[in-house]
Amino acid sequence: MQLVLCAADEALAVSMLRRLPRFSQMPLTRTRDMSLIDRGTIVVDVGATYDATKNRFDHHQRGFEETFDADHKVKLSSAGLTWKHFGKDILRISAPALTPEEVETLYIKMYDDFVEGIDGIDNGVERYPAAAGKPAYKDRTDLSSRVSYLNPRWNEEVDDEERMRRFERASSLAGQEFFDRLDYAVHGWLPARKLVQTALANRKTAEGGDSSGKILIFDGYVSWKDHLFTLEKESNIPAEEQPLYAVYPDESGKWRVQAVPESPSSFASRKALPEPWRGIRDDDLSKLSGVPGCIFVHQSGFIGGNQTRAGALEMASKALHWS
Repeated sequence: MQLVLCAADEALAVSMLRRLPRFSQMPLTRTRDMSLIDRGTIVVDVGATYDATKNRFDHHQRGFEETFDADHKVKLSSAGLTWKHFGKDILRISAPALTPEEVETLYIKMYDDFVEGIDGIDNGVERYPAAAGKPAYKDRTDLSSRVSYLNPRWNEEVDDEERMRRFERASSLAGQEFFDRLDYAVHGWLPARKLVQTALANRKTAEGGDSSGKILIFDGYVSWKDHLFTLEKESNIPAEEQPLYAVYPDESGKWRVQAVPESPSSFASRKALPEPWRGIRDDDLSKLSGVPGCIFVHQSGFIGGNQTRAGALEMASKALHWS
């Protein structure tokens, strides 16, 4: 049987560990020789031992059932074990300006969106268990397949030196993708979360808004949907107090009013814009709605546009009270 070159979990684990100063300059040995494994400063994916106090992080041994935390059900691979024990240190080194709260948020975010998929694939976990009716984990990258393509072909002879070269390519590939994703989370995802958090907190008192808190107002474009659902859950906002519309500027300087969907991936809205407005445009829509500056309302009622902030807010307010 041909020895498998590597899998995504070990490639990613090594790349993550190399981000830490205490491991960054250490030589890498790939082996199943227990005499060498026993001498290792840190060991991942081999050795049949999980003991964080001794820096031993294998997951193949009988009886291993470790998960990321009580809320996660997917068994960890060497990538998940590495992130579980070193992820917060990696975050602090990668983005020193993060607050402790932000470190905690990104620690869970990066596991949910990246590492858990690697864990699930490596451990053979079905994404759609028959009894569950929903995915057991997210897989937003096919990194595992791309790493596997670096393995020798079934009929290809390679020596140990070539195997190590290919492993380094795999580790570089996995690390580049992971740390690119982390860079986006720190500099894109986290700032958006803060803006949505502020809009949600101020929704009852924002200028031009509605005292019911059913209209979210953003003075610049922000990717808000995923954050809104997460923050509503974290804040235990009851359904009857959740926002129904978001108002924000588009790239042309005009304004949009968008109905909040029932879920982040849903096409159905909590309350779509009024049916008589749907598919109507410009002056015809302004006359029909009684709101100056209207541009359009989509035929499904999930979004509309207006020339001004005030106009978009008036559209949202009228839609809110439409029955």
